[in-house]
Amino acid sequence: MWLIALACLAGGYLSGSIPFGLVFARLFGLGDLRKIGSGNIGATNALRTGNKAMAALTLAGDVLKGTVPVLVAARWGNEAAAIAGLGAFLGHLFPVWLGFKGGKGVATYLGILLGMAPVGVLVFAAVWLSVAAIWRYSSLAALAATLVVPAACLILGYPAAAALTAVLTIIVYLKHHANIRRLLAGTEGKIGAKG
Repeated sequence: MWLIALACLAGGYLSGSIPFGLVFARLFGLGDLRKIGSGNIGATNALRTGNKAMAALTLAGDVLKGTVPVLVAARWGNEAAAIAGLGAFLGHLFPVWLGFKGGKGVATYLGILLGMAPVGVLVFAAVWLSVAAIWRYSSLAALAATLVVPAACLILGYPAAAALTAVLTIIVYLKHHANIRRLLAGTEGKIGAKG
């Protein structure tokens, strides 16, 4: 069992550590995504390049690198799937290829949720879209959505997903500490703003 758990963690980490934003930015001739906008390698910063296709591909890649390892590991049960999901999340946040400096994990969080509790994605999307439509802050929308998801998963009958997303939500908040400070100061960049 320990070997399976380690394999799931390692496989998840390797999947999560693929820096899709960096790869797609270079393929689209946009240079190093880390030198644009917030310097983050995720889809929100990819959108700041003005290239919506590249941002969409980045989002899809970051989501799927959470979903795929979860679905593969699920053959050994929900616990194995959760371990693979944790590995993917940590891989995205701390990729070995980029000196352990990765993204903030929201898209990969969503991908893990898609693999473990698909109905939870609807809850996430409803909260994210509502908050984003009203205030136009991606970070605020993500913080609100991730806060609601663990309770929703528990209520909907996905205890393993509820436990994992509770842990991931805490990490998301820690990774967004600078965004939270900017939101409180009124200096956070809005969705679609370039630079």
